[in-house]
Amino acid sequence: MTTKRFERYIWVVLSYTIIVILWGAFVRATGSGAGCGNHWPLCNGEVIPRAPLLETIIEISHRLTSGILLILVVGLTFFSFRLYPKGHIVRRGGVLTLVFVIMEALFGAALVLLELVAHNASLTRAFSMSLHLINTLVLVGVITLTGMWVRGVAAPDFKGRGRLLMWVIVGVVMTMLLGASGGIAALGDTLFPTTTFADGLAQDLDITSNVLLRLRVLHPVIAIFTGMVMVVVAQMIAQMRPIAGPRTASRVLFAAYVGQLVLGTLNMVFLAPIPIQLVHLLLADVIWIAFVVLIGLALQRESQVV
Repeated sequence: MTTKRFERYIWVVLSYTIIVILWGAFVRATGSGAGCGNHWPLCNGEVIPRAPLLETIIEISHRLTSGILLILVVGLTFFSFRLYPKGHIVRRGGVLTLVFVIMEALFGAALVLLELVAHNASLTRAFSMSLHLINTLVLVGVITLTGMWVRGVAAPDFKGRGRLLMWVIVGVVMTMLLGASGGIAALGDTLFPTTTFADGLAQDLDITSNVLLRLRVLHPVIAIFTGMVMVVVAQMIAQMRPIAGPRTASRVLFAAYVGQLVLGTLNMVFLAPIPIQLVHLLLADVIWIAFVVLIGLALQRESQVV
């Protein structure tokens, strides 16, 4: 395999990862996480269930797509070592991608084995899901950076980047909080459906409501502040690197962020229909990828700016 083909392979892996993420959200939204009971990697104690229910088919398909992702990532890691010398940043990206995809599998297995799926409304499930979502964001970010390094973007250099690095760290941390709060909000929508927007708002403000509902109101607040930080960082980077790459990524981030605000509003008003939830999540991934691209371009070594 040539480096050009390897670069295309990485973008295929990234695209497929997004599909797996969306399918995982569909599993949660349809309450199919317990489709195989509390068995993993078997399904209801069988390799191939006989006469499976719809929720079992949905859960099995998610496991299969996740398994294919693992195989693809093993290939990514293998070729990163085959094509690049010892100590090269692409090798590190390949190893980190494999580490985080294995962690994804372990998080998924833990949720099933500990029965933190289906109608479980505990704080333990919320915390576990939050960690799972943060790991997912890191996985997507690492794949994106690896693709950029294959393309020729230099390894990061943190020296002399004090002010920018501070804003980048704030943006990354807030994005992680946003992902976690979004997962909790989506879980609350799934477990405690309402018939009207007013009823949902009343649930959020009722001190006797389940804690997942009372936490749900934090998501839009965090989303607004996170978006503001991302826009500030994007503008700083676009000014530092007045070239096509940062400008394009900045525009994509801003457009996706505006669309995300619209979708978030529609999601609340129309009581979180599954199609809007999935598009909302897709845009969140687009925003995160654009932000990672900006960070990778901004922090690369000055002598190798592309």
